[in-house]
Amino acid sequence: MGKLLRHIQLVIVAGLICYGCAYAQDVKKDAVAENMLIYQRNVGGWPKAVNEVPVNYNKTLTDEQRQAVAAGANGIDATIDNNATFKEITYLVKAYKQTNNPAYLQSAEKGIKYLLKAQNKQGGWPQYFPDARLYRAQITFNDNAMINTLNVLFDVAHGLNNFEVVDKTLVPQADAAVQKGVTCIIKTQIRRDGVPTGWCQQYDQNTLKPAMARKFELVGNSSSETVGIVLFLMRIDKPSEEVKTAVAKAVEWLNNVKIVGYKFEHFADPSQANGKGARLVADPTSTIWSRYYDIDTDKPFFSGRNSEKVYDVQQIENERRTGYAWYGTWPQKLIDKAYPQWAKKNGLAN
Repeated sequence: MGKLLRHIQLVIVAGLICYGCAYAQDVKKDAVAENMLIYQRNVGGWPKAVNEVPVNYNKTLTDEQRQAVAAGANGIDATIDNNATFKEITYLVKAYKQTNNPAYLQSAEKGIKYLLKAQNKQGGWPQYFPDARLYRAQITFNDNAMINTLNVLFDVAHGLNNFEVVDKTLVPQADAAVQKGVTCIIKTQIRRDGVPTGWCQQYDQNTLKPAMARKFELVGNSSSETVGIVLFLMRIDKPSEEVKTAVAKAVEWLNNVKIVGYKFEHFADPSQANGKGARLVADPTSTIWSRYYDIDTDKPFFSGRNSEKVYDVQQIENERRTGYAWYGTWPQKLIDKAYPQWAKKNGLAN
């Protein structure tokens, strides 16, 4: 009996060893994902830069660099600006599915929990969390910061784009956060004479009034950010009448403010310190939009680092004129293709 029991024990141990070997062989590593683990802050989010140097996950870190990055784990520089946190979470869930490495899924879930925690009482997201200095606590649509966050949580709530792998307890939390976010979007849509138009880049986190961010980012209706918001709202299955109206009126506004017959070109200019120039020129084949429109008049405007609002891009300093996206074609695909398809699906087609 003793020999039999010993034999059984040996078989069990051997089986566990074999299972462990198979598991170890199954679990792979992804170099980019490994770097993301190092840069993740204890609060759950990621920084966009360290010591003003943009984070580069493709870079091979030395042991000294890895230790230096890890030493900043308690930092308050986690952000949703410049695709930070959104980018890492999205990459890590995909890496988990490809490698079966549980560390990647755990990191992504920690990032999702960070996004849930960062949502403010108005349903919006600040550019940084927990750092609330300057304009960092404002509700930030700028560069699709809040929309990236909502897209991640929407995917969690609906099990889309690889997010079916995350902890199922996060699903109802993500769905609730999305609903609050949509309410915030509806509340912040700019209305003129009661008619909804577009959205500004930033809003005060308490009053929901449009707010200025950087010195050259004044309060204004923004075509670029409006496109991102509309595309997110169009993801909603069976949208409410309120959402339908918000989308339809925003697209109508974008159509009304398009600039036909001009293009914004960049060119080499040796007379400038940066060697660059930019100007608005006539082009009968081109349709563009200004980044900013006056909320009351829909007149395109611009601003340099002195925060002075002007109505001619040539009136701001060359460094800002060439270093910011003052004009673009952001709404074109939305207007030409995505919106007509959505409108037809939702009974709004002409």
